[in-house]
Amino acid sequence: MKKISSIVVGIVIIIGGYIGYKIFGPTVKAPEQKYIYIKTGSTYESVKQQLLDKNVINNGGIFEKVANLLNYPKLVKAGRYQIKDGISLFNLVKMLRSGNQAAVNLVINKLRIKEDLAAKISANFEIDSVTVIQFLNNADSLKKYDLDSNTVMTAIIPNTYSIFWNTSISKIFKKLFTEQGKFWTSERKQKAKGIGLTPKEVYTMASIVEEETNKEEDKGKVASVYLNRIETGMKLEADPTVKFAMKDFKLNRIMHKHLSYPSTYNTYQHIGLPPGPICTPSSKTIDAVLNAPQTNYIFFVAKPNFSGLSDFASTYQEHLGYAKKYQVWIDSLLKAKASKENGKQLDY
Repeated sequence: MKKISSIVVGIVIIIGGYIGYKIFGPTVKAPEQKYIYIKTGSTYESVKQQLLDKNVINNGGIFEKVANLLNYPKLVKAGRYQIKDGISLFNLVKMLRSGNQAAVNLVINKLRIKEDLAAKISANFEIDSVTVIQFLNNADSLKKYDLDSNTVMTAIIPNTYSIFWNTSISKIFKKLFTEQGKFWTSERKQKAKGIGLTPKEVYTMASIVEEETNKEEDKGKVASVYLNRIETGMKLEADPTVKFAMKDFKLNRIMHKHLSYPSTYNTYQHIGLPPGPICTPSSKTIDAVLNAPQTNYIFFVAKPNFSGLSDFASTYQEHLGYAKKYQVWIDSLLKAKASKENGKQLDY
């Protein structure tokens, strides 16, 4: 009798140990992409099935017992959850029940149009791009931020933002706008006032400078050209605004036929800044505009080399001299290229 009792106790211990291991042991496997995504409105059953399908758990029955013990079926929370290899089933359910999700790092660099922002957000969050675009074009949504469909992108300062995957577009935008507000310190606002522009106008000018050059040492000088043109009542005549107006960002050279394209963004057609930015400029470029040197520059043209820098001129005559040097250089490159191609054809 004692022997049978010992066997029963041993079996109970083994079963208890097995169940305990399944619940508290390192039995959970990380999915291939490290994360599982629980959509808004998901049911407990759909979550359990996803965990099984992705081999995160291998026993739906034990998972259900733990889930019921922790009342998880009634507490399903949407989100992006990082599943670490070797955690326990108990800790997995606790994490899902608490909604302890992993934030998404939304990395924003240079974007040109609202559709670019919508695509980036929809690729990283639960929201679809149509919903994002509707928000960015909705006057009522933007009114409380003192923005419209043209100026809305001035709220975007390129940076990395930590945001939960299932966050709504209104909350995402509020976070971006709040961070933009922190960027515009009283010092920056004062500098904007000093050059006769509002923060939105500085941002818009910086977007043009951003598209004109990627050379930090030239950005302030390019900004000074446009500030001088505004002060003298000249049109900005900025080539990047034509590309933006035409939504043709593959144009390598702006030809005379492009200059008459009808758009409020075409600064060859309209005096002053366009109604909104043509890209999201970096904070360095915005600061380059705010700290632009006082110059007499009215014109600039690329240097006749591969440096990416520009020659700046205060008079049209001086500018013509620089432009001619650049054109001679370009012509020589084209001739050299044509000669090389003809040589290849002859060899063939």
